[in-house]
Amino acid sequence: MSHPSNPFLNLNYEPAIESLADYHDVVTAAEYPLHKLRWRNDDILPTLGLEPSQVSDDDFIEAFGHFRAVRPFLALRYHGYQFGEYNPQLGDGRGFIYGQVRGIDNELYDFGTKGSGRTPYSRTADGRLTLKGGVREIIASEALHRMGVKTSRCLSLVETGEDLWRGDEPSPTRSSVMVRFSRSHIRFGTFERLRWIRRDDLARKLLDHVLQVYYPHIWGKENQDSIFYLELVERVAKLCAQWMAAGFCHAVLNTDNMSITGESFDYGPFAFIPNYDPRFTAAYFDHAGRYSYANQPAACYWNLEKLQDPLSMVMDKDDMQASLLKFKDFYRVAYCEMMLKRLGFATLSEPETEDLIGAALELLSGVQAIGYNQFFVNLRQSFQPNWREDVGNIFADHDWEITDEQLPLLEKWREVYHQLLIRQPIAELTNIAQQLQYSNPTIIFLRPKIEELWERITVNDDWQPLYDAIAKLKE
Repeated sequence: MSHPSNPFLNLNYEPAIESLADYHDVVTAAEYPLHKLRWRNDDILPTLGLEPSQVSDDDFIEAFGHFRAVRPFLALRYHGYQFGEYNPQLGDGRGFIYGQVRGIDNELYDFGTKGSGRTPYSRTADGRLTLKGGVREIIASEALHRMGVKTSRCLSLVETGEDLWRGDEPSPTRSSVMVRFSRSHIRFGTFERLRWIRRDDLARKLLDHVLQVYYPHIWGKENQDSIFYLELVERVAKLCAQWMAAGFCHAVLNTDNMSITGESFDYGPFAFIPNYDPRFTAAYFDHAGRYSYANQPAACYWNLEKLQDPLSMVMDKDDMQASLLKFKDFYRVAYCEMMLKRLGFATLSEPETEDLIGAALELLSGVQAIGYNQFFVNLRQSFQPNWREDVGNIFADHDWEITDEQLPLLEKWREVYHQLLIRQPIAELTNIAQQLQYSNPTIIFLRPKIEELWERITVNDDWQPLYDAIAKLKE
């Protein structure tokens, strides 16, 4: 029974994508034997103009477990290149747009489901989400958000009481349904489908929609299309740079997992790299390492290049290619910016920036005993004003296992860092300490940590360690 007082059911949902024909199918949500709220993201509610204390767990369950409808549920149609091969048999196979609502920041947001049942695009799948898959998406999105990456976030996770069988998890395994809060679910693959069906009229219509809703600052300008593509190139380059600085490997950078707003979403076999290893691959099925950690910029570039094919139905391809050539510059600037922050500095000269980041990566590459993100945590925790006085004070109490052959790498980094500190006014040291704290959360979600949290849930149904770990991100 619907409660008129449920804040989620009383939001002002807008028929944005719904008002466009030919891009979606109206679907129904699955019914589940159980509805147990396992995660509610109160940090998101103020963006919706909601006070968390005024939203009950039952409100979440009614809206995002029983799926009381406010607007029609829309499964989006799209295609995509998956590991380089074009696949026209895609589309939302276990999710739909529950609704679209404007935040108090005047941006339009999607409530997108995952695990909400079969759709016309489910093929042989059951349309469900494992509970572990939901937990992992919470961890990925909250950790990335904390590190300053532009990402979707998990609004809610409801355990649904079904047994699921999966090849990549011990089965039967528990089931769940998740609601993702994001800027848009329009993908590169949404446009690719329109080229496949040869509908340049629909491509124009969709592009106009994207410009009006997500790029309003360029809508109506004389050369709006080319400005849009250039801005998308910049957004994607910046996002990829943020992943790389965060030591994050997405693992499935297919074109159907690329958002037209340049936002990170849809987390499957992702991993945070344990050590600085460019060849690290997160997906066990990525045998060729196509989406390895180091290949992510090239993969994003390739996806942007492939997007030119459908966009060329309504835009000039040469113009787009000229814009794409700026990807590397956009990427480099964004990567240096985020890495500098992780190292404690707001701005440095270009030579200083290159020296510092270069020395850090040499150290992390040459001394695998130092974990990638652990290095930044240690930097945050060890930094002292006396580092400026004597190079010997820098990481004087480290417990890394460094061989005599590797020691010069640490010495070099210390020397570079010390020289930079000397050039800073003493008053700036406080800002450096704050920057280190802001950019480097003390908890790192490596695979063993995620498995440890999952085991507590599996064995004891103990969710508190997960909640505590997510809370620790804020410290």
